[in-house]
Amino acid sequence: MVKQQKWQWQEPGRAWKGAGLYHITLTIPDRQPLLGTLDIPEGDPTKTVVRRTPLGNSLVNCLLDIPNHHPEVQVLHFCLMPDHLHAVLYVRRTMPTGIKGMVRGFWQGVKKLGRASSVSPNDIRSNHQEGLENRNRQEGTLGLREATLGLEAFAEGLKGQMSDEAYYNLPSVFTEMPFIRPMGRKTQLPNTIRYIDMNPQRLATKRLKPGFFRVQQGIVIGERSYDGVGNTTLLIAGRFMPVHVRSIWVKAAEHGDSQALREYKNGCVLSARKGVVMVSPFISADEKQVMQVLLNEQHFFILLADNGFRDYFKPSDALFDACAAGRVLILSPWPYNVEKRKISREECVALNEMAEEICHQLERDRD
Repeated sequence: MVKQQKWQWQEPGRAWKGAGLYHITLTIPDRQPLLGTLDIPEGDPTKTVVRRTPLGNSLVNCLLDIPNHHPEVQVLHFCLMPDHLHAVLYVRRTMPTGIKGMVRGFWQGVKKLGRASSVSPNDIRSNHQEGLENRNRQEGTLGLREATLGLEAFAEGLKGQMSDEAYYNLPSVFTEMPFIRPMGRKTQLPNTIRYIDMNPQRLATKRLKPGFFRVQQGIVIGERSYDGVGNTTLLIAGRFMPVHVRSIWVKAAEHGDSQALREYKNGCVLSARKGVVMVSPFISADEKQVMQVLLNEQHFFILLADNGFRDYFKPSDALFDACAAGRVLILSPWPYNVEKRKISREECVALNEMAEEICHQLERDRD
């Protein structure tokens, strides 16, 4: 059993070739729902299932077939969505070509499925019927209709039925190689599996409550413009308060005097319980603790993000649930930067100043 095996985690310098865990994501770039349809029984997101299309079913079969070609690889977990596939692969030992080579081979295989799914059987029947009948008689392969029912078999025979130029001109659907992320901490496995398993429910929630997850641009507060996701009606709430834990309190707590720090954090929570909307980037560990209490007790707050919103953005974990319930608004003063990894000190200072600026401006607008 897999659970009884000793996991091998990525070590520095061993990523891509060594044993370990890898999170693979394959996406249809234009986000067409070609792999499945979302079914939300009784309008309940927790009951959501994805009904696979023939292409989606064949894609899963191709994924599960990987260990037959690479015995050192185990498909540990996966989730098929209407427009993308998530999978966690466990590589037991060092691979000769590395995980990238293996995933590239998988990608080439699914591109055949994508080309086959884009072909109309009637077009093939009219243009290639004679050659297909001869091929079937000689090799005993499936007829056109039967081959179409099994997309994998149909894909295998498609190239032989068409000229190379016509075949490679077919849309492949999967035009981008899967994204590969090595997993280097033990907590990443359960977190990644939970994230993958929640994908259908979160997509259903976004469809049922699109207003809270649509990126809204040009939200003007004072003289500054923000992009936002969440409940914008929080901007007309009665009272606002910034959450900014000062370094002097933290340093004092490190030397045994934690009273000021404790009183400030408790004061933030008590204010939230009275209906005050808390505003902060929640950067430091102590500020994150305050935000966690706000989430646990289901209070309203505005979160300032250090990066903008990519296409199809969705908050993660508890923040997603709070967004769906209309308890949070996420604002960003900056556009999305795909290369951004860490927040700078200058950005921290700027965001904290913006939090205070937002509170003062909204209080002024209320009066």
